Amino acid sequence: MLDLAKTDTSPSGPPRPSTILWPGIRSLPKGVERYLVEAGGSVVVAVEPGDEIAVVDVEGGQACELVAADAGGKVDTTATLGAAADSEADGVKEILAGDGFSAGRTRAALKRRNIDLGTAKAIRVFGTSSRPGDRADFVAVQAGTLIVAAPGGVMDFDRQNTVTPVELFVKRAVLRLTPEAQLPDPLADPLQDIRIGARTAQAYTVKAGEYVQIIDVSGRQCTDFQAFSIPKLEAGRELALDATITRALLGLANPIPGIPAKAFDLEMDPLIETIQDTCGRHDAFLTACNSRYYDDMGYPGHVNCTDNFNAVLGPHGIAHRRGWEALNYFYNTRVDDQNQIYFDEPWSRPGDYILLRAVTDLVCVSSACPCDIDAANGWNPTDIHVRTYSEKELFSKAVAFRMTPDADPQMTKETGFHACFARFTSDFTEYNGYWLANRFNNDGPIEEYWACREKAVVMDLSPLRKFEVTGPDAENLLQYCMTRNIRKLSPGQVVYTAMCYEHGGMIDDGTVYRLDQDNFRWVGGNDVSGLWMREQADKLGLKAWVRSSTDQMHNIAVQGPHSRDILKKIIWTSPNRTPLEDLEWFRFTVGRIDDFHGVPVVVSRTGYSGELGYEVFCHPRDAETVFDAVWEAGQEYELSPLGLEALDMVRVESGLIFAGYEFSDQTDPFEAGIGFTVPLKSKDEDFIGREALKRRKENPARKLVGLEIASNELVGNGDCIHIGRPQIGEVTSGMRSPKLKKNIALARIDVAHAGLGTEVEIGKLDGHIKRLPAKIVAFPHYDPEKKRPRS
Repeated sequence: MLDLAKTDTSPSGPPRPSTILWPGIRSLPKGVERYLVEAGGSVVVAVEPGDEIAVVDVEGGQACELVAADAGGKVDTTATLGAAADSEADGVKEILAGDGFSAGRTRAALKRRNIDLGTAKAIRVFGTSSRPGDRADFVAVQAGTLIVAAPGGVMDFDRQNTVTPVELFVKRAVLRLTPEAQLPDPLADPLQDIRIGARTAQAYTVKAGEYVQIIDVSGRQCTDFQAFSIPKLEAGRELALDATITRALLGLANPIPGIPAKAFDLEMDPLIETIQDTCGRHDAFLTACNSRYYDDMGYPGHVNCTDNFNAVLGPHGIAHRRGWEALNYFYNTRVDDQNQIYFDEPWSRPGDYILLRAVTDLVCVSSACPCDIDAANGWNPTDIHVRTYSEKELFSKAVAFRMTPDADPQMTKETGFHACFARFTSDFTEYNGYWLANRFNNDGPIEEYWACREKAVVMDLSPLRKFEVTGPDAENLLQYCMTRNIRKLSPGQVVYTAMCYEHGGMIDDGTVYRLDQDNFRWVGGNDVSGLWMREQADKLGLKAWVRSSTDQMHNIAVQGPHSRDILKKIIWTSPNRTPLEDLEWFRFTVGRIDDFHGVPVVVSRTGYSGELGYEVFCHPRDAETVFDAVWEAGQEYELSPLGLEALDMVRVESGLIFAGYEFSDQTDPFEAGIGFTVPLKSKDEDFIGREALKRRKENPARKLVGLEIASNELVGNGDCIHIGRPQIGEVTSGMRSPKLKKNIALARIDVAHAGLGTEVEIGKLDGHIKRLPAKIVAFPHYDPEKKRPRS
């Protein structure tokens, strides 16, 4: 807790340091290292005699295996950890037999250390009855290598035996002060390992197809990058990577993994491609720092990146410059509404990196920026490290996703259905840690929209977050955390609900599935909702487990008038389950594809389109089988794939809300247009936010409304809404409706002006010199009585 006495600003006494909180960075005691063992994954860590080792079951109910080898590579868990290894290391071996990133990384680490796990024995801790936060402690007896795994198989939908992460903490007996100790493991065997000391730069060459990994060793350190085509240099043409050309061709501030990933020279030839990025905040507007900047700031002669570039590029025959254009990785700059370029401390954390692929043979140069007169490097310049890798390596395109500010970065994944949708498009975008299709070849969003409204579509919704909520107090926990009355749910039923903080602001919206008396599943939009429920269970002492199953349950949505006809052809249910054709709105059934021997699925009559529709859940390993069955059954009904662009169109038209647009933690369910999820009269039990929501309902400030716009110009999220000069609201989402043949929008308006028929103006440009006339109407704009999804 913050001690306000320590932040006293009175003039008496010596000056005190400014108080700065870093909730986005874990604070560990000196000498303590933390490693996340991903669900179904493993980590490898070197240990020394006297090192204290702790493993923690983060979510509860997760087994953990520890295997150790001595310094020579001989597996001897008992001798290294001083505890009996009495179990077969089946979990570790099963993980290493897989083809995931974690398995490949661990196999490579063991190979470098000459460790063979063929006859390995393991220490096994935790299990189905372990509680969130349970820990097991060990002390290393001898130097060696520790392998920690969080094993688990395919989740059984009824048993809800999902796989979750484990944390590993190592408290060093002797502090490791070498810079190398701070480096993450290589992504593969490096071709070059280059340490760029603080305030210096180095040039290096790479061949076409090779990879360049630029690592921020200690965090909050900028590095300028520049590259030249070797063939052009040999021809006497010195053409550097050009940030202006790159921005113009991409339509972005800087390259990102995915389609807009390449950086170009002045002749518009690509030089590099961005493959992975764990930071996501870089600069492509300013030059590398130069002597003029420091001279003007009153620091003549200060070391600078431009002079450092000139010194190391000279041997390659590249002429000196007074200021070098560059891609300035980890440099945190933006342009504000007043057209001012501003900067602040970098977002990068220790070990953050950007991975590039050379398009042609290159001379590259990277710096460790020397600026110590402002916040560009957090006031403290440190090292940068560069690794290069062979063109034979395969690295997936990815950005880092963090479920919470202090969470470990998770690289963008492909859903179990990715390969199926990739048959029809290469236009994928990152969404909530996964690659999802934006639009499809030949069709495009408007045709996909019409297919949803008139025929049937299939879309990938696997990034939805799933949590298994189980235990004798599971119902009590959900009743307290959700706004809806969970006690009214019978097994096989689903309810749409909001989840709120104490002040009434929304955490998330989503659906609760009741599988049995003490077994529930929460499906929402973000990871915070699951963390929040786990925190409440711990705070209240409830015997309830909240465990993530997102990676165990991927799902497609089959939506549109023919969705029932398609699915009833392929979904088999046992006699004690509701048949697909009898499934009512917000109900679910458990079945299999085709027959008794088919792959297991859960099918719910839910969706996000405003049409009759279903969601089909399965394990990722079965995803292609499920998709192919749906696709084949849908051919007579002209089933089409649907991407994110068309999905946004159908959801806006149907008045379905989206996080970050219609709601946030500053918005209550009434303001988000889902006041029906807060039954203050019929739910007489207390729940989180109840008193605040009661007060907000009695004293509303804003209301979500529909807009019809008398203009063909599109409006979008954040556009201001005026009556005369004052602003009285803002657009949350907008679209051009093919069905209604007009532009429509959802908007949040001050209740004083939220009456139906009120004429308003939507501000464009600066909000005043250009306006679009609009009128407040009821929403949803399409099928307001929800007859189609109920049909």
